[in-house]
Amino acid sequence: MKTIHITSQEELPRVAEAVVGLLGRRTVVALHGGMGAGKTTLVREIAALLGADDTITSPTFAIVNQYRGAGGRRICHFDFYRIDDPREAFDLGYEEYFYSGDICLIEWPEKIEGLLPDNTIRVRITTDSPTARTFEIE
Repeated sequence: MKTIHITSQEELPRVAEAVVGLLGRRTVVALHGGMGAGKTTLVREIAALLGADDTITSPTFAIVNQYRGAGGRRICHFDFYRIDDPREAFDLGYEEYFYSGDICLIEWPEKIEGLLPDNTIRVRITTDSPTARTFEIE
């Protein structure tokens, strides 16, 4: 496990680099953290590092947004906050996304925990202060 402490948002690219550096053949990243912890902001940094120049916003109501990274690689950004039952992810066709080889960045993964691939990268975000965060990446 890698632990990174930051004291300002300007340091977030360092966290994004650590996550992208761990991808290898893995493509699913689960972002655990409370409301306002910075999950969407981290997704924005990861997507930018992967070459996306889209405007990154939380897909709270759409559940999934798609972006294009370098070389046309698809980046899928999920927000399962409004999912009440993991079966709703089946209706979304989650398997087609998670096992496609596309990068999948997931907010509120605890809502679908049993559906995540075994090799999912997990990022736990702890809010230490209004500007400081601790990221545990495994």
